[in-house]
Amino acid sequence: MIEIKKHSGIYTLTVMQQLPIGLSEAWDFFSSPENLAKITPEHMGFRITSEASAKMCAGQIITYKLSPVPGVKTNWVTEITHVDDGKFFVDEQRFGPYSMWHHEHHFVENEKGVLMTDKVSYKIPFGFLGHLAQFMFVEKQLKGIFEYRVEALKRMFGE
Repeated sequence: MIEIKKHSGIYTLTVMQQLPIGLSEAWDFFSSPENLAKITPEHMGFRITSEASAKMCAGQIITYKLSPVPGVKTNWVTEITHVDDGKFFVDEQRFGPYSMWHHEHHFVENEKGVLMTDKVSYKIPFGFLGHLAQFMFVEKQLKGIFEYRVEALKRMFGE
């Protein structure tokens, strides 16, 4: 399930996916920044430019280069702001294409494995023009990125 809702001038994208793996395997995979490239569409040219620590921690800064649209490269800087091992972590954009980007990653173990929920609250710059961009291509692009991610995770871990 992927949905985007607008509220108070921001958008929230929510994605839920059941993974047939244990909590420790899910946590190890998602808490390692190096694995993000494995679940990001290749055409985005995603690569981490900072050194990643062995264990994710609050306060960690991660820098990336990516191409959100063909021919346009940008830098993106995120900070891991909250970590509760095995339950959730939050990354927030410090510098990048959005006015605001707050990404929550939640993990709940159940009888089928792990239910993973991504909740991304974001704001696009440029006022009315930003809302127009959201309508014209940003929403479609973000849904496409997360649809790719869902399929990549199915290929890696099964359904």
